[in-house]
Amino acid sequence: MTAPPIAITPDNTPFALDHAAAYQAWREQKLATAPTKLDDLVVEIGDPRDLTDSEYQALLARCQRANMAIYVGNTGDDPSKSIPTALGARFGLHRLDHNPGADEDAITALTVQTGEYHRDYIPYSNRPIDWHTDGYYNTNDCQINGLLLHCVHPAAAGGLNDLLDHEIIYLQLRDRDPAHIAALMQPNCMTIPANVSPAGELLRPEATGPVFSIRADGRLHMRFTNRARNIRWRDDPATSAAVAYLKQLLQEKSAWHLQGRLEAGWGLLSNNVLHTRTGFTDNDVPRLLYRARYYDRIIGT
Repeated sequence: MTAPPIAITPDNTPFALDHAAAYQAWREQKLATAPTKLDDLVVEIGDPRDLTDSEYQALLARCQRANMAIYVGNTGDDPSKSIPTALGARFGLHRLDHNPGADEDAITALTVQTGEYHRDYIPYSNRPIDWHTDGYYNTNDCQINGLLLHCVHPAAAGGLNDLLDHEIIYLQLRDRDPAHIAALMQPNCMTIPANVSPAGELLRPEATGPVFSIRADGRLHMRFTNRARNIRWRDDPATSAAVAYLKQLLQEKSAWHLQGRLEAGWGLLSNNVLHTRTGFTDNDVPRLLYRARYYDRIIGT
């Protein structure tokens, strides 16, 4: 029987470097329960808009273990946005991020788009996307804590996602050298320059902040992108060493690197874990996923 998750509070958060005892207790349970195969994340459900209590508990338990769960629903290629909206709300996800690429309801249709705004951004193309957490370019007061992806129609080929719990990366970095965590928690660790249109219009302000931070409730938050261009790292040896080892960990396939593809009616519910996307090829029916980004974290995790 799996032990209940350790209750994390601001006073006993294992993510503070001076809380060594709390970290060791959390680390032991994390390594004992962290999923090492994709099937460990999967829950077969009926309609995501109307979860049974057992379906809800099964998804929540996986999010408590790994900050993510994959649901296999029965809605197929139903394009209703009520599916991700209702599922997210069941887990306390309400405050949607109205990012510029989203629709009026703040849910983004991820499909190949060639319009003036979308054509220059990789999520609206069929190109691969490297390791990142969503909203890494958001300002510190608008951080993305929850992420839901719902598949309406998969690509004809490709479009796989690698998934990695950000708490596992934290654990690996801290075990190697706590100085890596200290460097990645610096408030000026990572800067994403402002996004300015060719006409000089400011589309998004510059965003500077840490990679790892501790939320007010004691939980861990991560903002990261593996992009090589249009990013500035704090210029000191400690940060350079920490970033180099972080990138090494992402490229080395570990037992906790999971890969899969969402099919029609499937979805990913998460606390904005690290993820990638491979390139893909469409057929007559283009790939379509709905993406909902939340300022909230899944309640109960």
